Amino acid sequence: MVVKRFIFALILVLTLFPLAWPINQPAEAACGSVTCFVVIGSQQQVPQAGLLTFNTIYNYTPMRLLDGTTGVIPAIDQAGRRLILDHHQEVRTITQTVNFDLNYGISDRLGVQVTVPYLWRTHKHIDGLGEAGANGEGELVPFRDTGIGDMTITAKYNVLPTLRSMIVAGFGVQVPTGSTSARDAAGEPMESPTQLGRGNVGLIGSLYQTYELIPHRLNQFFHGSYRHTFRNNDGYQFGDEYNLSLGANGVPLEKAPWLVLMGQFHWRYLVHDNISASLERSATLADAPDFPGETIVIDPAIFNRRVPNTGSTYFAFSPGFQVSLDGLIDSPLTKWTSVYFYSQIPIMRDSNNGLAQGISYIFGVSRSFQLTKTGT
Repeated sequence: MVVKRFIFALILVLTLFPLAWPINQPAEAACGSVTCFVVIGSQQQVPQAGLLTFNTIYNYTPMRLLDGTTGVIPAIDQAGRRLILDHHQEVRTITQTVNFDLNYGISDRLGVQVTVPYLWRTHKHIDGLGEAGANGEGELVPFRDTGIGDMTITAKYNVLPTLRSMIVAGFGVQVPTGSTSARDAAGEPMESPTQLGRGNVGLIGSLYQTYELIPHRLNQFFHGSYRHTFRNNDGYQFGDEYNLSLGANGVPLEKAPWLVLMGQFHWRYLVHDNISASLERSATLADAPDFPGETIVIDPAIFNRRVPNTGSTYFAFSPGFQVSLDGLIDSPLTKWTSVYFYSQIPIMRDSNNGLAQGISYIFGVSRSFQLTKTGT
C-alpha cells in the first residue's frame, strides 16, 4: 500500500510539473497558431449506451522560429482586401487551450461528441517593415486575446465492434462560435489566423481503429482525420488539414493495472491558406528615396491568392501515461476517473519561414457517468 501511494504521488508530481510553467510569461507571437494534438481513446471511441464521458484537457503549445528562418511574412489586411508581402517579422507565440469534451453513447454503436475549446493567446510581431520607423525597421505591436473557440459536434458510429477491436467512423461540424473581431494594441483588426475562431463552418471526417494485441495488457490504435473550412466573410479561407496518428498503450505491471504507458506518432499536413485580395509588397532599400515609404502595388486586382507563409508539415512523437484513480483509491469521487499526461516532441517540421510548433504538453482528467440503465 505504501509503494502504491508513493508511485501515485510521484506520477502526480511529474504530471503537474510542466504546468508550473508561468502562464503569464512574456510571449512573442506569430500571425498564426496551431495546437498540440494527441489521440485519447475516451474521446475517439463510442461509449456504451447511456454512458457519458467528460474530458477536461489542458494544452500548452509554444511556437518559435526554426534555425535558418527569418520570420518575415506577409501582412493580411482583410478590411482593405490586401496581401502585403514581407510586411511582418515574427518572433514567438503561445497558445493555451482547455477543451471541454462530452462523449455520449446513444447506443452501443452510435455516439455523439461535443467539444468546446477555451483559449488564451498572446502575440507580438514587428509590423510595418519598410514602412514604419526611422529606418524602416517597423514597430512592435502586441496582442492578447482570451475566449471560446470554435465548437465541434461529431457523430460517431462503431463499424466493427468485437471483444478485441473497434473501428469508429466520425463526421463532425465545426461551428464558428469563436470570436473573429479581436484588435491589437493599435486598435487595428487582427488577422484571421490569430483570431480565436475561423469565421465559418468547417467539416471534419475521421476514422479510428484499435485492436488488443494482448488482452488487457497491450493494444494498438490508428487515427486519421481531414478538415475543410469554408471561406469567411473577410475573404479568408484556412487551408485543409490532414492528420494521421499511430500508437500503442500498454500496462507495464500486471499488479498495477491502473497505470498505462502510452506512445504515439503524429503526422500533420496543413495546406496553404487563401485570401481574396490584391497583391502588394513592402518598400525596400532598392526603392530609395521612397524608403521607408508606402507599400508598392504589384497587382491591384482582387483574386484568391495563396498566403505564402502558411501551410506546414509536422511530424512528432508523444510519450505519456494514464492513471486510473479508481484503481488506486476506492471512493465515489474516483469512480471511473483517470488522469493522463502527454508531451509532444517534434521530430520534423517545415513551416514556410513562419513559426514552428515546439515541445507541447497535454494534461487531462476523464470522468464517466452511467446516465441510463443498460440491459433488460
